[in-house]
Amino acid sequence: MSVPIYPGRSFGAFLFDMDGTLLDSIAVADRVWSAWALRHNVDVEALLSVVHGRKAIETITRLGLPGVDPAEEVKLLTAAEVADVAGIQPIAGAGNFLASLPMDRWAIVTSAPRELAIVRLRAAGFRTPPLLITGEDVQNGKPAPDCFLLAAERLGQRIEDCLVFEDAAAGIKAAEAAGASIIVISATHKAKLETRHATAENYSALQVEVTPSGLLRVSNKSRPEE
Repeated sequence: MSVPIYPGRSFGAFLFDMDGTLLDSIAVADRVWSAWALRHNVDVEALLSVVHGRKAIETITRLGLPGVDPAEEVKLLTAAEVADVAGIQPIAGAGNFLASLPMDRWAIVTSAPRELAIVRLRAAGFRTPPLLITGEDVQNGKPAPDCFLLAAERLGQRIEDCLVFEDAAAGIKAAEAAGASIIVISATHKAKLETRHATAENYSALQVEVTPSGLLRVSNKSRPEE
């Protein structure tokens, strides 16, 4: 018995964050950013608490480090992340879930640069999707809504008719600001995230129904508690 996650709702498109939502690259990001923080005498723990889901250029710029050129640092960080794919894995069930979707009804929307996004998708066993929105495609990164609004526009959908899959606070705020519905993927969370949105640990228990008109419905295959 399947249980609708959004009863009575059908969606024009699904929009997926990448890191932490479709694939687990947390260890890689933590390694690279920790090394960068140590080189610049930045508190590692504090930095790691805010980097996920955001554009690197915005994170570094906000730090306001004397004598540091954010654009140059992003080049170095990106090169280090591209070279380090050890341990990158798909979130459970993500591949089959994506394969069940019509290709013109979904997109990946990530804060990562395009080069890094393609490398990580390949490392996790995914092909580059027809529509990939990256941090370079928008001026304002998450938590601004620009990236999700752009993805909806390019898919020919209203953002209100889109369902966003996210894991990070910045991305959730971006989807909220855009006006999309949200499912929070918690596979990489170290602690329970308090949220008013629907949640799923991964995609193993999720299934998609494509209506005759091409709209998408998502359900949980688990039985409800009795």
